[in-house]
Amino acid sequence: MKAPQLGLRENWHQFALLVLINAFVGGMVGLERSILPRLAEQEFHLVARSAILSFIVVFGLTKAVANYYAGAWANKIGRKNLLLIGWLFGLPVPLLLLWAPSWGWVIAANVLLGLNQGLAWSSTVVMKIDLVGPKQRGLAMGLNESAGYLAVAATAFASGWLATEYGLRPYPFYLGIVLAVLGLLGSLLVRDTRHHVALEAAQAPTTPTGPPLSFWDVSWRHPNLGSVTQAGLVNNLNDGMVWGLLPLLLASKGFTLTQIGTVAAVYPAVWGLGQLVTGPLADKLCKKDLLFWGMLLQGAVLLVMLFTDGYPAFLGLAALLGAGTALVYPTFLAAVAEYSPLPQRAHSVGIFRFWRDAGYAIGALLTGVLADAFGLGAALATIGGLTVLSALVIWRRMYCLPVASSGESPRHCGTHHYGHSVSPPLVIS
Repeated sequence: MKAPQLGLRENWHQFALLVLINAFVGGMVGLERSILPRLAEQEFHLVARSAILSFIVVFGLTKAVANYYAGAWANKIGRKNLLLIGWLFGLPVPLLLLWAPSWGWVIAANVLLGLNQGLAWSSTVVMKIDLVGPKQRGLAMGLNESAGYLAVAATAFASGWLATEYGLRPYPFYLGIVLAVLGLLGSLLVRDTRHHVALEAAQAPTTPTGPPLSFWDVSWRHPNLGSVTQAGLVNNLNDGMVWGLLPLLLASKGFTLTQIGTVAAVYPAVWGLGQLVTGPLADKLCKKDLLFWGMLLQGAVLLVMLFTDGYPAFLGLAALLGAGTALVYPTFLAAVAEYSPLPQRAHSVGIFRFWRDAGYAIGALLTGVLADAFGLGAALATIGGLTVLSALVIWRRMYCLPVASSGESPRHCGTHHYGHSVSPPLVIS
C-alpha cells in the first residue's frame, strides 16, 4: 500500500466513492420526505399531528445518539467498520415500511433509519475530512452534503411520483431496497482513513491547544463551537417541521401528491446543489457571516410561508429555503473541524451532530403540539421566529478567525472567555 497523502486530488478515488455512498445514505431519508405523513393519514388513519410526527421524533433521537457515539467509535473500531454497521441497520428499513401493518412498524423502521443515518453519514463525513486535510474541509463538506441532499431530493420526487401513479405502497419502497443494497456493497470497497489522520497529526504544528474540549464546551461554552451547535440544532428543528408538516400544509391547500413531492424535492435539491458553491466559500470567507445570513434567510422564508397559497410561490420559497440551508450546512462541519484540536475532531463532530439531529426530535415534538393546539400556522410562525433568533445568537457570540499567515487578531463579536483561559482552544488551518 502506498504512503497516504492529504488532499482531494491525491485521494479522489476514495473520495468519489464516499460521495456516492453518501448519496445512497441521503436517498434512504428521501423515501419518506413526501409520502410518509400522507401514509399516516390515509392508511393508518392518524389524525393528531403529534402522532403523525412521532416517526420524526424517534428518527431524530436515534440519529442524535448514533451521531454522538459515532464520533467516539470512529477512533476505536475504525471509520470503515462504522460505515458497514450503519448499512446493516439500514437494510431492513424499506422492508419494514413496505410491509408495515401498523404505525408501530413505521416507528421501528425509523429507529433503524436513525441508526443508519447517524453511523453511515457520520463516518463518511469524518473520512472525507481525514482525506483532504486542513485546507479543503469546506469543499469536502460541500461535496459530501451536496451528494446526500441531492439524493434526498431525487428520491423525494421519485417516491412522490410513484405514489401518485401506483399508490403509497409498495412501489416507492422498492427504491429503498436498491439503495440499501448498493450502499452496503459500495462500503465494502472503502479503505479506512486512520493513516491519513496520523499523517495530518505528524504535519500539524506543535502549538498549545488549551484544555481538552468537554461535551458542554462543544455544546455551548466555547463561543464559536457553541454558536455552531445551537444553529445546527435549530436548522434541523425547522427541517423536521418542513419534513413532517409541509406535506400536510400543502395537502390542506389542495395540492396533489406530485405537486407536494415536487415542492419537497426542490428544497433539498437547491440545498444540495448550493453546497457545491457554499462549501468552497467556507474555506475562504468568515464562517460567522455564512452562518448568520443562512439562518436569517431560512427564518424569513418560513415566516413568509404563512402568507402564501399558490403553487409557484411555494416552489420559489422552497428554493430560497434550500439556499439558506446550503449556506450553513457545509459551514457547520468545516467550522467544527477547524475549531477543534485534531485528536478531538471526530468526537467534536459527533457532539455537534448529536445536538444538530436532536433538532429533528425537538422540532417534531414542538411543532406537533403547536399544530394540534393552535394550527399549522402557529407552528410555522414559532419555528420561523426561533430560526431568526438563532441567527442573532451567531451574530452576537461568534468571531471570525484570522488567516494563519496574516498575524491579524480575530474580529470579536462578543465575549470570548472560555474556562480559565482568555480565548478558546483553536486550531487555525
